Amino acid sequence: MRIGCPTEIKSQECRVGVTPAMTHAFAGAGHEVFIQAGAGVASGFSDEAYASAGATILATAKEVFDASDMIIKVKEPLESEYELFHKDQILFTYLHLAPDRKQTEALLKAGVIGIAYETVQLANGALPLLSCMSEIAGRMAVQVGAHLLEATCGGSGILLGGVSGVKCGHVVIIGGGVVGTSAVKIAVGMGARVTVLDNSAARLLYLTDIFGSRIQTLMSNSYNIAEAVKEADVVISSVLVPGGKTPKLVTDDMVHTMKPGSVLIDVAIDQGGAIPFIDRITTHADPYFIKDGYVCYSVANMPGAVPHTSTLALTNVTLPYALKIANLGAEEALKADPALKAGLNVYKGFITYDGVKEAFPDLPFKSADEVLA
Repeated sequence: MRIGCPTEIKSQECRVGVTPAMTHAFAGAGHEVFIQAGAGVASGFSDEAYASAGATILATAKEVFDASDMIIKVKEPLESEYELFHKDQILFTYLHLAPDRKQTEALLKAGVIGIAYETVQLANGALPLLSCMSEIAGRMAVQVGAHLLEATCGGSGILLGGVSGVKCGHVVIIGGGVVGTSAVKIAVGMGARVTVLDNSAARLLYLTDIFGSRIQTLMSNSYNIAEAVKEADVVISSVLVPGGKTPKLVTDDMVHTMKPGSVLIDVAIDQGGAIPFIDRITTHADPYFIKDGYVCYSVANMPGAVPHTSTLALTNVTLPYALKIANLGAEEALKADPALKAGLNVYKGFITYDGVKEAFPDLPFKSADEVLA
């Protein structure tokens, strides 16, 4: 198979979908690899390293798309890339289609086979291609929150961990999954007061077993969220519905009970977000904004700020699936691996994922089993 990796063009997105190590693995299995010149530089990988591993370096994204049967990226394609796809081409990347009708329609029109990292799902419900980035985003969220509390950013001027004789800041984390747990680790380590809300009693028990009295756990419901948010200095929403829109959990009325200068961070903004008060997606170039006296952070690609770590963590887990697709072809790989089949979002003009179907019921749909039959 001919495998291509273009340079990411999303604002301040410095990750890359294929590393020299992946290139070596693909080449060793008999596949061709095409890398756009400079694609890996921001992540610490030179064109020479790719060439030494067996890749062909091409000057433009169009050349990479034209040469490739499968495109491996990090972030969803942007509008300028829509016209580069050709029919039956495989796209393996994060897609986040449910909140993005324009991209969904473009991929359907192009007739691509779109497999989304974020919906590849194991039998136990784990999301192996999302959890590594969720871990990074959760850790970063607390670092970001601590910084945005500084008065120079418009924050309330609170040091998250406090000092002797002065109380610490309060971090409220909504969602106790991978993002939430990673955020708890950093918030506890910084000495903050931490409250975690989740709708699973079993998950709250797990978090209590790990962190003990260093955190407070609450069952997630509108009353408890409102009470926790009112007392928070930093609210981190880490709720995710795989492949679907994020439920709206923190209302504007809840936000307005917070102290001026408090910080709101919505990690799942690329799936629509759980805090409607945060009404725009920001970028690493301009990551936060002040609204009604509150500091809002809504960068959709948080791990892109630490591209070396993020790229290595991501490609460690994408490589086995990508190799399976390259070795077997998309259809046979999807049939052979239920986890990978769960990642199929669009197939040659049809939506194939229920969460995307629910978002756009008027667009053509067939189940993954139907299109693969």
